[in-house]
Amino acid sequence: MARTAPPTVPPPPGLPVRGSFSLHRAYLRSPLGLLRLGQLALGAAFWVTVAAHKYEGAAHFALFAAVLVWLLTLALFGLSLLGRWELVPWLGSRWLLTNLVHDLALGVGLYAAATGIMGHKAKQRSFCNLPGYSQHCLYSAYLSASICGGITACLYLFSGLYCLSRRCQDQRDII
Repeated sequence: MARTAPPTVPPPPGLPVRGSFSLHRAYLRSPLGLLRLGQLALGAAFWVTVAAHKYEGAAHFALFAAVLVWLLTLALFGLSLLGRWELVPWLGSRWLLTNLVHDLALGVGLYAAATGIMGHKAKQRSFCNLPGYSQHCLYSAYLSASICGGITACLYLFSGLYCLSRRCQDQRDII
């Protein structure tokens, strides 16, 4: 018995294949990419400093604000680095505006508030910075967090102004 070859029917069309994940290197070299790296590093230093020491009262809000903004910044950085911001519904088509609002409203606003809180707490604990004080002192931790928060707020301001200048030049891309 002779075997017949199966009919040559093309396979059914499937879902369109997306491009492979690759780093958007131009974003890493752009001012916004470098500012995001600084924001992530100093933001992590802020909340790790606060979380590693005893905190109470308003420092809970400062920690919450810092972690919230840090996580959102990490998401923005990751999507921008992979060039996948179009996957975000409604915001993907407005990516420059999304970055602008994130930087100026959330980044500057919440980090300025967190910096003020930690600066106030450092001022309250300034008595333990005296020589001869033998108890555990949180002054240096609160002061370090306040300095990191202030620098981070400035980085968010710079990146927000960068996005604003691109927006004013009628550019729609972040690079």
